[in-house]
Amino acid sequence: MKTLIIAEKPDMGRNIAAAIEPKAVNKRTHLEGERYVITWAIGHLIGLAEPDLYDDKYKKWNFNDLPIIPDSFKLLPNPRTKDQLKVIQTLAKQCGDIVNACDAGREGQLIFAYIQQHLRLTHPVKRLWISDLTPETIRRGFAELKDASEYEPLTRAARARSEADWLIGMNGSRAFTTKHNELLSVGRVQTPVLALLYDRQKQIEAFTSAKFYEVEAYFDQRETSYRGLWQGERLTDAAKAEALAAKVKDKPGTIASYEAKDTKEYPFRLYDLTLLQREANAKFGFSAKKTLDIAQALYEKHKVISYPRTNSNYVNEQNIPEMYRALDSLRGTPYEALAGGADKRLVHKNNKAVCKPAKVEDHHAILPTGKRANGLSPEEQKLYDLVIRRFLSHFYPPAEYKVHTILTEVEKETFKTTVKQLLSLGWKVIYEDDKSVKDGGGKKSGKSGGKPEGKDGKDGDGEGTEPEEELIDTPFALRPDEPVHCRDSAAKEKETQPPKPYTEGTLLKAMESAGKQLEDEELRDAMKDSGLGTPATRASVIERLKNVGYVTMQGKRIAITQKGRAAVELIRSAGVELLTSPEMTGHWERRLNEISRGQASDAVFIENVKKFTRTIIDKVRVQPRAAKNAFEGAAEAAGAGKARGGGGGKGKAARSAPRDAAEKPARATRSAGGAAASATATASAAAKAGGEREYIAACPREGCGGHIFMGNKGYGCSNYKTGCKFVIWKQSLGKTLTPAMIRSLVEKGRTGKLKLIDRSGAPIEGRIVLKDPNVGQVELEPAT
Repeated sequence: MKTLIIAEKPDMGRNIAAAIEPKAVNKRTHLEGERYVITWAIGHLIGLAEPDLYDDKYKKWNFNDLPIIPDSFKLLPNPRTKDQLKVIQTLAKQCGDIVNACDAGREGQLIFAYIQQHLRLTHPVKRLWISDLTPETIRRGFAELKDASEYEPLTRAARARSEADWLIGMNGSRAFTTKHNELLSVGRVQTPVLALLYDRQKQIEAFTSAKFYEVEAYFDQRETSYRGLWQGERLTDAAKAEALAAKVKDKPGTIASYEAKDTKEYPFRLYDLTLLQREANAKFGFSAKKTLDIAQALYEKHKVISYPRTNSNYVNEQNIPEMYRALDSLRGTPYEALAGGADKRLVHKNNKAVCKPAKVEDHHAILPTGKRANGLSPEEQKLYDLVIRRFLSHFYPPAEYKVHTILTEVEKETFKTTVKQLLSLGWKVIYEDDKSVKDGGGKKSGKSGGKPEGKDGKDGDGEGTEPEEELIDTPFALRPDEPVHCRDSAAKEKETQPPKPYTEGTLLKAMESAGKQLEDEELRDAMKDSGLGTPATRASVIERLKNVGYVTMQGKRIAITQKGRAAVELIRSAGVELLTSPEMTGHWERRLNEISRGQASDAVFIENVKKFTRTIIDKVRVQPRAAKNAFEGAAEAAGAGKARGGGGGKGKAARSAPRDAAEKPARATRSAGGAAASATATASAAAKAGGEREYIAACPREGCGGHIFMGNKGYGCSNYKTGCKFVIWKQSLGKTLTPAMIRSLVEKGRTGKLKLIDRSGAPIEGRIVLKDPNVGQVELEPAT
């Protein structure tokens, strides 16, 4: 019998087939060759069921029904992809064994585990574990297949994470929502991230700017000129600063101290996903989600970079030859000149800035694969260029500088100067057109590219006692035993600056390093490589905060709304401030890591989560209800429309959190009910706006009496709070559905003829028909 291979997505399935079964026949939902049948999930085909599948009473949110703690968790297929699930079931009956070829990581393990459990598959299973989709890597991966039992601890950790997030999210969201009569979304990761934004905003609002003065002096010695900054207590009196400047002007001085030190700056670290997202945000304004989507396309569609959802900046020894091959492949491309100047001898197993196996877990750093890039979109090219240049930089020598540090005395006043003289550009020749990198710092440990870390200035410090490095590329000669002349001086007014609002890039950095402030050393260690969320899920956490109306974008800046503020304050005042702290995630990640290594019990972990869930309910139960106006201004702060009673835009929809408020990362468990409730709440909240949204049609659910309105992601019913689950996603079957199409679906049961995408990803001409008017389920009807 043939072996069934289950990939995570269609593109990966096709890549696998091309590598090991090049003559496989394409049957739309799968590929069939002589030895293998290759099919795929489409992300999560199955998720944890909504509470109402345990008991009908949970259809309505009622505080007295909490906590909801299932004895065992039920699974539910995603109705949008159930046809593909049936394909897997049918193919499994025809095959003798199975290869789990889902993405190599905790979530990929969970996707397969849920399919295996729901379909009750008893076949022998092998695990494919690879980091890129080049044919060579795929073939090597199949030659080195491991028995699935070796990954069982990782599966237990994945299940535990999913179930624990369900318990906290479902119960926490229902508790705070029903207590305060406002849809409030609570989650293990999203809530502490929201607290980061809240605390930063509070710091900005509490900040009081203060004026101070810096005194600069300009010195000459023979042909050499340089600038010095006065050293002393902060000057807050303008008259004193002016007097000091006048005191030294046109006076002789001496060099009290002079040191010239040779330094080297090594290339920035190779990219992990978070670092790539941060730089793409800083350079191009890409959101974290956009960067992830583009990187995934470069990996899956174009196959020009390795697996992007990695948290490592290093490679293993076996990756070194792959890096050499990738370098060679750049000859004959626009990067040929840079590749020609590269030196392979600089990248080797003993170069700890590149090769550090102890720092590589599931996946190595993001690397080019060696496949030549063709047909990239402008945005894909921008991201690919970042990866290529970061990769190439490690084949170049360090940049070399001579740093001159001078203390000059004039009239018993001391001025400090730091001059950074470029001797050799080294790897920075790759960034010759990028001033922020060429002029920036970067130590041997490596820092992010673009604007180097440490160049932003400390938030609100304004001490003014350390001069900025002056970068020069000409010789600097100073004779310490000869006098100097103070040619000019000036007092400059400065002002202390508040902390900067978060951008997506700086928030990603804060999420990554969130655990560093914890006092508990074990928790810091548990979070040192993860922080809040994972590289694969951080983008979706930020998107979720936007979607539930907690934050809004003001250019690149992330602004917290009134609803977001109220949520943090209510959670903290309830006495469950642990929900807003990275500490809980630290505890969880430590245990999950131990479970994945077989060192801890998933059952004990889940039991502790259940105890904490009960604590949340008990605390919220006795909490005073929020004032009616506690959430006012949320829509206005979101820039989503005019004040109540006017204007369109997102309006009140921005105020409502999804009904399924359990934490859901990018590929995380998403059950059918949760998906529907999420879109319904977001869309239907608009109905509360009393005329702020366009009326599309009457709800087709028998006896409902509600109205269909358009929300951010879907079309939902105004009666969602009383149990109506009608929702149709805007993006359905490869088409963005317009209000006119929805009206036709609701009133006529079908759209006109459209160009669509079927469940297997193939283009097809047909109509969208409304299969179930109770929940808004649609299906494709091929044109005849």
